[in-house]
Amino acid sequence: MELKTASHALSILGHENRLAVFRLLIRLAPSGARPTEIAEALAMKQNTLSHYLADLEGAGLIAATRSGRSLHYTVQMGQVSGLLDYLVNDCCRGRPDLCPPALPFQEPAMSRPAFNVLFICSGNSARSIFAESLLRDLGGDKFNAYSAGTNTGTSPNPFAMEVLKRNGHSIDGLHSKHTSAYQTPDAPVMDFVFTVCDTAAAEECPPWPGQPITGHWGLPDPVKATGTDAEKALVFAQTYGALRRRIAAFTALPFAQLDRITLQSRVDDLARDPANSPS
Repeated sequence: MELKTASHALSILGHENRLAVFRLLIRLAPSGARPTEIAEALAMKQNTLSHYLADLEGAGLIAATRSGRSLHYTVQMGQVSGLLDYLVNDCCRGRPDLCPPALPFQEPAMSRPAFNVLFICSGNSARSIFAESLLRDLGGDKFNAYSAGTNTGTSPNPFAMEVLKRNGHSIDGLHSKHTSAYQTPDAPVMDFVFTVCDTAAAEECPPWPGQPITGHWGLPDPVKATGTDAEKALVFAQTYGALRRRIAAFTALPFAQLDRITLQSRVDDLARDPANSPS
């Protein structure tokens, strides 16, 4: 990467709000998001956001694709990789004492006897609770399933508990937990972390520290459903169904045959597959 290109990209990222947009899209990579979703998630005005998106796109950091009338923005990982490579190998001359890796790669997750998998949503009251129960029952002893939320003071939603019972899952011991419960020194080391919150609902699902394989399976929060009890129950059932399809596909992956990079790619594919969305 040339000095002029790197300087322009860094100047664009030097603005607090442009950096916030970029961070959100990085977190949602490779699926990206529509402008309306970005604006809602970051509480930005649409006209202001359009300027930030244009600046980031002009620097080659993101790209837009059109689907019908809507635009969809994704991070240009090649350009981002080139910028990081420039900073480490050109500016720092690759010296490990100046630019050490932020965190050494763990051993490939597929070498572990059982994978630790964490599902995160906002309240840990429905979506992540669904995912934890589904993985525990569909994955058997190949997985240790956990779930947590980014909000405090929540509890499992009664509609969610009813859906789980109706589908044959045990709800014994299920309770809402904050993500901090899994950030202590004695917490299990996560091999996979999936966020199941929906960006359009303006929920903050943070990136997980370390280097687990990650996936974003954004789904609307069924707790926000309105209407009669029957209509609400239908939304919860649809959310459960979408997660069941994804988790069934996840547990069927040939882990022993995949290296870490390929496994990350397969996890990303599950997020992109429209067949895994609510019907």
